[in-house]
Formats: sequence, structure tokens, C-alpha cells
Amino acid sequence: METILTIENLSKRYGRVQALKNVSFSIQKGHVYGILGPNGSGKSTTLGIVLNVVNETSGNYKWFDGKIQTHEALKKVGAIIERPNFYPYMTAEENLKLVCKIKNIGYAKIIEKLNLVGLTERKDSKFSTFSLGMKQRLAIASALLNDPEILILDEPTNGLDPQGIHQIRDIIKEIAAKGTTILLASHLLDEVEKVCSHVVVLRKGEILYSGSVDAMSANEGFFEISSNDNQVLKLILNEHPAVSQIKEEDEKVLVYLKSELSASDLNQFLFSKNIVLNHLVKRKNSLEAQFLELTKNATIQKN
Repeated sequence: METILTIENLSKRYGRVQALKNVSFSIQKGHVYGILGPNGSGKSTTLGIVLNVVNETSGNYKWFDGKIQTHEALKKVGAIIERPNFYPYMTAEENLKLVCKIKNIGYAKIIEKLNLVGLTERKDSKFSTFSLGMKQRLAIASALLNDPEILILDEPTNGLDPQGIHQIRDIIKEIAAKGTTILLASHLLDEVEKVCSHVVVLRKGEILYSGSVDAMSANEGFFEISSNDNQVLKLILNEHPAVSQIKEEDEKVLVYLKSELSASDLNQFLFSKNIVLNHLVKRKNSLEAQFLELTKNATIQKN
């Protein structure tokens, strides 16, 4: 699977404040990633660094496996990291045409993107007449004009009413369904659970958890296993009564449980079926446990 972004031991210090400390994770093509944490956890700093608007103190990052330079890679990135800022006296369509001129791209995608975010009927309305939710949707349309390989969003539903939040989340899901990789920063647990497949949890600049949302949500924990034939392995796993769900990711089989199962019992069961494992790890971190840890010294919202 193609790696869109790799971050390795990224650190950032502002004077005495350690905003990021040895942050490492990678983003694979076609997934929706959330960076989750309260204000001051390092979410926006991380996005600023990879978008080349904030300088890291140490560590490094690379786009697209380092095959192209950062300034060229960023041409394949769409991003909204600040409040939407368009000319208030210009219409939605006029503002998007201006963005096209700045980015040196044609107008062909304007109507398509306005339709995607539900603003086609308001294309001739001035930006000053838009609600906050509409402004945010226009910003998303703007970021998508060059058909980026990855869309980066910083607190995309911040300040919106429930209807606006629902609309933005539906748009994010639709964009992801079309194959665009998405990275969003949020302080909302509910947001990450509903739209993200993977999550990085930050607190005070350090990673508490990095992995799939499903794995965090598994009440009984989960196993990460592999064998010489993962296809046969998955077929056999479906026979076990304690197994609720099976997924394959990065050549590892993730086994989610609906009842307690020890590593030794699982290994013995598979061995009895002539399956020999070459990798077996039991993960026990539940979603609630992670957030109880996170909220010891910071507040995070569930909705």
C-alpha cells in the first residue's frame, strides 16, 4: 500500500514549551486519519510542520516515500488549517475562479466541487451572505479543486451548529469514498469515531496511541497475528466463537474479540488446525482506557 506521509521522531519547541516530542506515524493511501487531542496537544503544530509553514526543531517527515521534494509534493495536497478566508464581495464561483488562477489550474472542476459540497445553488451568492457552515464547505471545495491525493483539515467542524457538523462529516465521508486520503485534526472523540478509520491520540505533544479506530474500540482487546498463509488463517479464525471481527492490515491479521480469549488459547486452537503463527501480539488498550488517560490533565469532548 502506498505511503502518503511518513513522520519520524518529530519534535517542536517554542522556547520553554515542548509542543511536540518524538512524534512518529505514517499515513497510507485511501484511509481517513484523525489526530485527536485537546487544545495544546500538538495537533495544529504537526499539520503546520508537514505543510511547511512551521519549522520542526528535530526529526523529519517525507511525502510520498520521499520520491519528490516537499514543495512539489504539496501540489498534491489540499489543506484547510485556518478559518475560511475569501473575498466577501465576490460570489462563491468567483472566489473559486480566483483560487484556480492562484494555483494555475483550469476552471473545469469548479461546478463539480460546488456540487460535492452542496453549494451549486449558491454559486452566484456573495461569500458575505454565507453561514459559517457554508463558508467551511466552500473552503473544502477550494481545497479539492486540484484533485489532491490527500486532504488535510484542522478542526473542520469547530464552531458549527449540529446541522453544519452533520453536513461536514457527510462530505468528508463522501470525499473518502471517492478514494481521497484524509488527515483531520480534532478534539472531538465523536468526530473521530464517526469518520476516521485510523487515529493518533496526542497529549502535550506526545503520542498516547496510534492505530485503527476499531482496535481502540475493541472492548475485549484484539490480537495482531500472522502466518505464512493469512488467507487460510482468516478462514480458520472465523470458526472460533470468541472472534467477532477479522481484518487484514499491513500483512497482519487483526482479530477483534467478543469474549475473553488468551494468547495461549488462541495459539493452541490455531495449532490444532495446523496453523503455525509467526507473529502474535495481544493488544488490550480500549477506547475508554485511552481517553481516561488522556483526560487526566486535559479536557476532551465526546460530542
